Amino acid sequence: MSLLVILFLFLSILDPSLPSRSLKLIDYESLAAIISFLIISRGLELSGIFIRMSNRIVMFSNGSEFRLLCILVLAVFLSSAVIMNDTAMFVFIPLVLTISKIAEIDLPKAVTSTAIAANIGSSLTPIGNPQNIIIWRTYRLSIFEFVRSISPYVILWIVLLVIFVWIGTRNKKLEIAPIPTVRIDTSLLCVSALLLILNVVLVERGLSLIGLAITLIVLAVVSRDTLFSLDVALIAVFTLIFIDFKELSYILSGSMVFGESTLKVIVFSAGLSQLISNVPATVMLASQNFSWLPLAVGVNLGGVGTIVGSLANFIAVRISGISIGKFHRYSLPYFLTILLVTLVIFHIS
Repeated sequence: MSLLVILFLFLSILDPSLPSRSLKLIDYESLAAIISFLIISRGLELSGIFIRMSNRIVMFSNGSEFRLLCILVLAVFLSSAVIMNDTAMFVFIPLVLTISKIAEIDLPKAVTSTAIAANIGSSLTPIGNPQNIIIWRTYRLSIFEFVRSISPYVILWIVLLVIFVWIGTRNKKLEIAPIPTVRIDTSLLCVSALLLILNVVLVERGLSLIGLAITLIVLAVVSRDTLFSLDVALIAVFTLIFIDFKELSYILSGSMVFGESTLKVIVFSAGLSQLISNVPATVMLASQNFSWLPLAVGVNLGGVGTIVGSLANFIAVRISGISIGKFHRYSLPYFLTILLVTLVIFHIS
């Protein structure tokens, strides 16, 4: 947050007109969509459905570390396609920590694999993460077109992640104590699910602001705790990201020339995401005349490398307490592998 404020002040020195026109740089439709899906994700989380899912994961593992990590990775992967990837970290990282206390698993590997699964799972749909929402809104894509186009790459990434999980996983039997059952708030679950569907429909029709208004009103009646638990600072962060990086995009416009080279777009967007995170990278690059698919592939792929690449990575490390070095020990080799494989697939196709 503070770095974004400093960047805004620096850009204001370069261009004194920035403060007076900063509000015009905000993509209000995309911001409204992000806020709506953040609130809905929180509602789904508070309903208890994902904790119940987590309990099932432990039960189905049957004491096998590889099976446990695979089921966990796949559960996070599928959940993140519906809820925001950072929300998935708040749900599943505490579960990983709980499991690590009752079973001797490789905690850094489990945490890093969970964060990667959240990032690549969220890549599958336009509502899974903020960068996809921005691309979805900017390029006026249908949800089916988005999923159909990016799904081959996402499936490739999850298959490679399972292979990475398998490498070095011990075969010894784990002793896992029973985890208490969590009560499901059925009404909150149903309302959140209906609001999710409604917002998808409204966003596709360019009516994100109406979707946000309906979401706020309905949850104010059904579950005020959901609204009160929303991270307002996170909304401020996204607002500053739109202002700062759209201004940077205007300043650098013309210097980012890639022609028709989709491979260069993928490499540049993935690399830029490693330095400034994938949401700011998307805001900068979405205003350029790039094809949407290589941009989407690049920024989503870029979220799984360094801790800076995605907010989900930072949340995972912060909650779990593992060192950044141990996180990068697993994340960077995976990032380089899927980058190379993805470039080969794009080149062939």
